[in-house]
Amino acid sequence: MVFDTDGLITITFTLFAVIDIIGSVPLLISLKGKMGGIREGRATLISGALMILFLLTGEKFLSILGLDVRSFAVGGSIVIFILGLELVLGHEFFKSEGDPKSGTVVPIAFPLIAGSGTLTTIISLQANYAWQLVLGGILINLVIVYVVLHSLDFIARLLGPAGLLAVRKFFGVVLLAIAVKIFTTNVGGLIR
Repeated sequence: MVFDTDGLITITFTLFAVIDIIGSVPLLISLKGKMGGIREGRATLISGALMILFLLTGEKFLSILGLDVRSFAVGGSIVIFILGLELVLGHEFFKSEGDPKSGTVVPIAFPLIAGSGTLTTIISLQANYAWQLVLGGILINLVIVYVVLHSLDFIARLLGPAGLLAVRKFFGVVLLAIAVKIFTTNVGGLIR
């Protein structure tokens, strides 16, 4: 395989846009406060494992579970929608026992970082690019994810309470829109 720099850049930016770790900062800060912390390394490793699993097995993994990509996307969109509502309305839907371990997997590693949109995008990218390039794009994005998760306190101080509230409401609406788009794109194929 000849190294394709343009392909790697395209894959990296596509995944960066879909993962939208920057847009998730207000929700992550909120979750970190509710859970008493986030285990950054664990969240990064679990989401990375999910992405690589999907890169290597993709649709076969879903079929073992009796699911198709559309069902998976619709389920993930509902979770993302509820998280978006939480941001916009300021009402707590996601309950945590204050244990960073439980919240690290759901909802942080899945569906926020390695959500249905990310996983289906990985399957789509593999149809157009060598798996090695897609793996490279995943690894680059995992580094970005870790840096953002590790910097949440700094970002919160930088924005301040008013800035954080404004960003939180804005990205709550963005999350709602993403959830609606994922839902409407995939639900039609499920209704027969």
